[in-house]
Amino acid sequence: MHNEKTELRSRLLADRRALSPEWRESAAVALSGHAVELAGPGQTVAAYVSVGAEPGTRPLLEALRARGVRVLLPVLLPDNDLDWAEYEGPDRLAPAGRGLLEPTGRRLGPEAVCAAALVLLPGLAVDRQGLRLGRGGGSYDRVLARLTRAQARPLLATLLYDTELLDTVPAEPHDHPVHAAVTPSAVHHLNPR
Repeated sequence: MHNEKTELRSRLLADRRALSPEWRESAAVALSGHAVELAGPGQTVAAYVSVGAEPGTRPLLEALRARGVRVLLPVLLPDNDLDWAEYEGPDRLAPAGRGLLEPTGRRLGPEAVCAAALVLLPGLAVDRQGLRLGRGGGSYDRVLARLTRAQARPLLATLLYDTELLDTVPAEPHDHPVHAAVTPSAVHHLNPR
């Protein structure tokens, strides 16, 4: 299982790096147009700042704010868990470890994610049953476990490129399914097991 996930991650990351910056920029705008429709004014959304060749989230973060949505962004803790802080605009993001950008505002604690109506998760692929292949760091597995323990029921959606919605991804018993994959072409509602 581990080798299968490692090989798939390597292939997907190589495919992302092969995309031109111009194409990725237009994909980010298209993705934002679909993802913003999942959140209503006054709701809280847990999102993230994309890095590298990930599907871009910058247009989405601004579109959510313009819609009156409270956006929480993760702050990576030393143990790989995630704290959260409110997104207050691109000028209130600061470089952090691992090439990440994090909000500079007041930390709200790891439990803050439980208030979100929508949680946007990074990933490398999702299958039709909602199983998500992440990068393997475990940060979002902890978030999903925290939501389950709190009996929070947000909509869980992974932001992807269209080619990353697969028939199957390798999964382990602790993997939590997501409800939707958002790509530049559409919101794909999935059938979690």
